[in-house]
Amino acid sequence: MTQIRIKRVYEAPDAADGYRVLVDRLWPRGIKKEHLKSDVWEKDITPSAKLRKWFHENTTEHWEDFANIYRTELEGSDAVRQFMERIKTYDTVTLLYASKDPIRNHARILQQFLSAHMA
Repeated sequence: MTQIRIKRVYEAPDAADGYRVLVDRLWPRGIKKEHLKSDVWEKDITPSAKLRKWFHENTTEHWEDFANIYRTELEGSDAVRQFMERIKTYDTVTLLYASKDPIRNHARILQQFLSAHMA
């Protein structure tokens, strides 16, 4: 079974990270593409642009609704199904995100979703 981890893109890579996947729709600030140690950039499994923009208007008040809407987006996503199929051969997959908030971020929701659906 694939273990799904999350990690900020600004943290140093580690061999234990396994397959490293950038899961932000926008490129992380302050990081040159040649310096980010990732295996793939998966923009299509991130929250829709409209949802992301709405969430960032007020992350505290919008968190619960954001999480529910994003889970619904994930459920209906062909890109997510294809991604799960591609990563099932890896022991460890680390989802890389740029958010400063380690709790209220889409990578945590994605981690929970993938872990539940790949079990």
